[in-house]
Amino acid sequence: MDWTAINPILLLASLMVAATPIILASVGELIVERAGVLNLGVEGMMITGAVCGFIVAVNTGSPVLGFIGAAIGGAMLSLLFGFLTQFLLSNQVATGLALTLFGLGLSALMGQSYIGIKAPDFPDWHIPLLGDIPVIGPIVFQHDPMVYVGLLLVVVVWAFLKYSRAGLILRAVGENHEAAHALGYHVVRVRMLAIMFGGACAGLGGAYLSLVRVPQWTEGMTAGAGWIALAIVVFASWKPLRLLLGAYLFGGVTVLQLNLQAAGMAIPVEYLSMSPYLATIAVLVIMRAGRAPGSLGQSFHASR
Repeated sequence: MDWTAINPILLLASLMVAATPIILASVGELIVERAGVLNLGVEGMMITGAVCGFIVAVNTGSPVLGFIGAAIGGAMLSLLFGFLTQFLLSNQVATGLALTLFGLGLSALMGQSYIGIKAPDFPDWHIPLLGDIPVIGPIVFQHDPMVYVGLLLVVVVWAFLKYSRAGLILRAVGENHEAAHALGYHVVRVRMLAIMFGGACAGLGGAYLSLVRVPQWTEGMTAGAGWIALAIVVFASWKPLRLLLGAYLFGGVTVLQLNLQAAGMAIPVEYLSMSPYLATIAVLVIMRAGRAPGSLGQSFHASR
């Protein structure tokens, strides 16, 4: 095995890139769950966002429009989940699983004619002065804009939940929807907005895979990223800043196993490929999750 093939600076820089789609998807799901809704369809919304973003970017030549199209695609699919669970009061777990299957099938159908096509370039930002700092510059300040959008989104969500009145209402709905309704808050409206936000974020995470990380359309390219995002929300105890730790842990193990494969480590590739998922499971077993929102997964009946 050739250890010189592993560049520590490149490894850490790649970690931030690998964690970005997980950050985008999990921060959206965090808002959904803080509103008391359990949406297991993150994988389906991510893959739908991936194909929608790719189609828009290829046809317009603009990755930015591709990301916007991905957010809209993810939000539209989440609306289906919201309608079924909030208005027709279907089971949230079963509906989320069905949404994932639907998203995987829909994306495969939509992306049939786009296989093998390269996405338009989405250039990195070389932040002046900061990007030239030795070691830290290449690791932190020479990435594409979506890396920083993901980090900014985490900070905004943290501030929203902690300091804003709207965030307080969202948390109240998630903790006790009956009490929130008694105080005059529109529970279904709050939850629908949270569901749409979660869908848009999942779509952005999917588009990051198809427009930046690969960048091309491949059927099933999310490869379980949506399920990892769900697990990281639990690991983070529904706290935005702790969510970063989980995403970077998964991203770090993902990048490390790829580097170990390239360095010729004498371990079957299949074992290395499953190591990020095993690491996520191990962390969830070892770490004790905090208390979940009180109304998580419970349907709201306005007539009661």
